[in-house]
Amino acid sequence: MKLYCHPLSGHSHRAHLFCSLVGLPVELVEVDLKGGAHKKPDFLNKNLFGQVPVLEDDGIYVSDSNAILVYLAKKYGLSEWLPEQAHAASVVQRWLSVAAGEVAYGPAAARLLTVFGANYSAEEVIARSHVLLGRLEMQLNQTSWLTGDRPTIADVAIYSYVAHAPEGNVDLSGYPAVNAFLRRLEALPGFVPFQRTPVGLAA
Repeated sequence: MKLYCHPLSGHSHRAHLFCSLVGLPVELVEVDLKGGAHKKPDFLNKNLFGQVPVLEDDGIYVSDSNAILVYLAKKYGLSEWLPEQAHAASVVQRWLSVAAGEVAYGPAAARLLTVFGANYSAEEVIARSHVLLGRLEMQLNQTSWLTGDRPTIADVAIYSYVAHAPEGNVDLSGYPAVNAFLRRLEALPGFVPFQRTPVGLAA
């Protein structure tokens, strides 16, 4: 398998992280985002949205980081990471939606502003981040992992941008349960770190 990715992309990291946690060998192929490689025909044939990551698996291309997590969990029968039971699966899906929504428009956007110079209102994206973090804190005061007593792809999807929220000037110090959750995930066998950028509060 090949994973077309970029080292500063949290979406790329979540796909790489999951492969590593479950022991799936994958070749990392760095896409030159600065040079516009993701907007050229060859890459657009893999993902018409022109975004990383993309997983190539035996002639199949899977784009979108959350879709990659679902694909791998389903293909390899990793029901401990993506339950088959209807309610448990729906809870995982709920948090995948949070990763694609509140995380993307909160801590991910805040980091895009400082790392890539994206045109966002810092005040708005930081405020959204703290709303999200407050909700994560409430959940993680009740359960060790987002969906219960063991990690799932939901935790992987949430991790990268929340862990690196300080790079977007989002202070994590007021969220002890969130910080404990981040340390638990980092302690899992196979964990691979997301490349740090010395900007924002992480400077």
